Amino acid sequence: MNKRDNFLKSQKVLRLATIDKKITLHIVPVWYMYSSKKIYIGTNTRTKKVKNIRKNKNVAFCVDVGIKSPDIYGVNGQGIANLILEKSIVEKIATKILLRYFKNMGNKSAMELLEDTDCIIEIIPKNFVQWNYWETKFSILFIADSRISMLGR
Repeated sequence: MNKRDNFLKSQKVLRLATIDKKITLHIVPVWYMYSSKKIYIGTNTRTKKVKNIRKNKNVAFCVDVGIKSPDIYGVNGQGIANLILEKSIVEKIATKILLRYFKNMGNKSAMELLEDTDCIIEIIPKNFVQWNYWETKFSILFIADSRISMLGR
């Protein structure tokens, strides 16, 4: 397994961006599971993210860690979101997602979240971008150098 896939499997929070009918971005942090090159998010059909996906299946996402170099790394990308609504499949996937955050499903909060989950968002990524401190530093310097060069002409 490559670094990106290991990272996505190990992290706990993904930021999901959807687009509403007025073409306004809606970004939310969500719990998720990365499996078989797809991203799964348990949610409820009443949420804004689901309403947005029903109108526009294009989504973006970001998972990152670190606030001090050199321990900054992240993955973002775009993909197509599908809504899984079949109750038995939703319950099976939602349980797997929740067990990433709770020791067992006997926890009161885990049970409440499972009961409220009636939908799984399945994201099929179209592309990924990875970054870390060194790549970010290089990119920032490159952009700054280009602007200086353009100003000096």
